[in-house]
Amino acid sequence: MTGPQLAASWTAPLSTRGRYIVDADGNRFKLKAGNWAGAQGTWEGSGDVNDPANHQADQMSHNLPLGLDRAPMTQIMADFHELGLNSIRLPFANAMMRDTTVVPDSAVAANPQLKGKTPLQVFDAVVAALTAEGFAVILNNHTTSYRFCCGLDGNERWNSGQSAQQWQDDWLFLVNRYKANKRVVGADLRNEIRRDTWDDPNWGWGDDHDTYAAFELAGTRILQADPDMLVIMEGINWYGIPLDGLDYGRPMLTPVRELSNTLITSGKLVYAAHFYGYTGPNYTGADSGPGHTNDWPYEDFPLEKLKQLVHDEALFVTQSGQHFTAPVWISEFGAAGRGSQDTKEKTWFGNFTDILVENDTDFAIWPLVGWTGANGTPQDTWALISYDAAGKRQSLSDSGDWRSADWNKLVNASGTTGPVAQVNHWNMLDLDFRDHNVSSRMLAQGDWSPGYRKGNCPDSQRLTGLGRSDKRGLCTDAGQPAKGAGDWVAVHDERYVTHGDWASGYNKLQCPDNTFAVGYSANGNSMAGLLCAPSAAPMPLNGRSVWFDQGDNRPATGGSVESDWAPGYYKGQCADNEYVAGVAFTWKWNHGGVPDALLCRPLN
Repeated sequence: MTGPQLAASWTAPLSTRGRYIVDADGNRFKLKAGNWAGAQGTWEGSGDVNDPANHQADQMSHNLPLGLDRAPMTQIMADFHELGLNSIRLPFANAMMRDTTVVPDSAVAANPQLKGKTPLQVFDAVVAALTAEGFAVILNNHTTSYRFCCGLDGNERWNSGQSAQQWQDDWLFLVNRYKANKRVVGADLRNEIRRDTWDDPNWGWGDDHDTYAAFELAGTRILQADPDMLVIMEGINWYGIPLDGLDYGRPMLTPVRELSNTLITSGKLVYAAHFYGYTGPNYTGADSGPGHTNDWPYEDFPLEKLKQLVHDEALFVTQSGQHFTAPVWISEFGAAGRGSQDTKEKTWFGNFTDILVENDTDFAIWPLVGWTGANGTPQDTWALISYDAAGKRQSLSDSGDWRSADWNKLVNASGTTGPVAQVNHWNMLDLDFRDHNVSSRMLAQGDWSPGYRKGNCPDSQRLTGLGRSDKRGLCTDAGQPAKGAGDWVAVHDERYVTHGDWASGYNKLQCPDNTFAVGYSANGNSMAGLLCAPSAAPMPLNGRSVWFDQGDNRPATGGSVESDWAPGYYKGQCADNEYVAGVAFTWKWNHGGVPDALLCRPLN
C-alpha cells in the first residue's frame, strides 16, 4: 500500500483482544514489521569508534537509523511500503537520551534537513516520517550504550550500565515525548535479556535481576503516562554459562506459563520472542571457542520438532482464556540473503516462515536497511534493502534474493482479519516479594492494609481465586459488574459476616453486602484482609462454599482452568458467573491462617 492507503487502513491506538492485536475500531492489526536498526549503535566494542571497520558489517550508523546518509527518507519509506510492511520496530540506545553531539553532515547527506541535529532529534524526525506514512512505530530499548552487539557487551539487562530507575525514567521521557502521536503504538521494553559475566537474569525471584518484576513496574509507569501504549515484553534470551555439563539455555517465554504479567490496563500486554536458525534452545550460536557447546541450533531440528520448540518457547502464550493469554510477536528473525550458500539456513527460513503463516503470528524481520559495498554486494547480507554510496537500491523485491518467495508467502498470508470479538481476561497476582498493586485507584491512594503485603486487581477486574499457602491470586473481568460510586471497603475482621455461617469453626473475612472482592492482603502466607468494591446494582447474597484445603477446587470449564496460576499449591476459584464475597481460614490443625475456602456468590 501507499502511505495514504496504509494510513487509511487502520486507526490508532492499538490494544489486544486475546491473542490478537486490534486497532481502535476493534479490527485485527497484524504486525507485519521490520527492524530499522542503527540508533542502538553499530560499534562492536573494540578499536577506533570512528573507523567503519570496527562497526557491524563495516556500517557506521553514527547512532542513527541506517541509510540516512544514502537515501532520502521519502525513498526509504517507499521501499518499506514495497515490502508490504505496516509497522516498524525502531531500536534505540539509552545513551541517545543524553547525547548532545551534533551528527556529522555526512551521516545525513541524503537528508540535508537533518543537518545540525542530535541523534535524538534525528530519531524524532524518523518517527514523524514513519507515522506520517501510516506505519505503526514500536520503540525498542535495544541497548544501554551505543555498543553493538551481543553476549557480554555491557547491555545485558535493563540495569546494565545504568540504574533501573534511570531505565524507567528514560522510557517515561520517550513515552511523553511521542504521546501526542498515536501511531507510536508500543514500548518494547528491552532487547534480549541475558547473563552478564557473573549473574543470570531471572523471572520472579524478587532481586535486582528479576525481569518479571522490572518489566511489570516499568509497564505500569508507562501506562500511567500514556494508557494508549502497548507494553511489549520479551522473555529471557539466555541464562547460565554455555559449557557442556552445566545448566544453561534460552527460556524465552517459558516462565510465563506459571508466572505471567498483569498490567493496570487489560488489553495492553504483548509478549515477544526471537528466533534465528544459527541459535538454539540450548545453543548460543557460537560455532567455536567460548560459548560453543554440542547442542543443536534450531536449523538442525526437523520441522515437527521445530514447531514444538517454537510453541513451547513462545506460541503457547496465544492459547485462549488463560492467565497468560496474549499476542506473541516474533520481533526478530532473519537469514542471510543475496549470495548466501548456507542450505541449512535456507531450509530453516522456509520452515520458520511456514510456522509463522500456520499460526498467523505477528512478526518483525531483522534488519531492514544496510549498505551496498563498492563491489555491488550487500555489506550486511541479512538486510532486506541495501543502498550504495550513490543511493542506488538493492532490495529483496529485486531479482536475485532467494528469500523473496518465503517473504512474499509470509507477508501475503491469509489470516484473521476484520473485527475481533471482545474477550474476557484472567490475570494473576503474585505477592511473593512485593505488593502487587495493579489498580490505578489504589496506586493513587494510601495503604489500605498497613503492615501487610497486598494484591489489588486491575480496576476493570475482580478477585476470582486464591492459592493456598503461596499468596497467589487470580483476577477476572468475566461478567464484570459495574462498580458503584461508593467507597471501597477494607475488611480485617468478621463484622460483615451475615446471612449464615458458611464456614463453621473458621475465621472469615467477608465483604459487605452488595460489594465484591477486588484485592487481598497477607501476613506471610496467612490471610490478613480483603478489599471490597461496591456494585452499582444490588447483588445476590446467596452463595456456596468452595473448599480447597485438601485439593484444587476450580470450575470444570471457564477461565484459566487449563493453566496453573499457583503451581504446586491448592487453588480455589469461583465460576466465571460468580464473585468472591469472602475467604475462610483457621490457625487450627496447623493450617497457619492460609486460605481454606471461598464464599462464591452468583453475579445475577
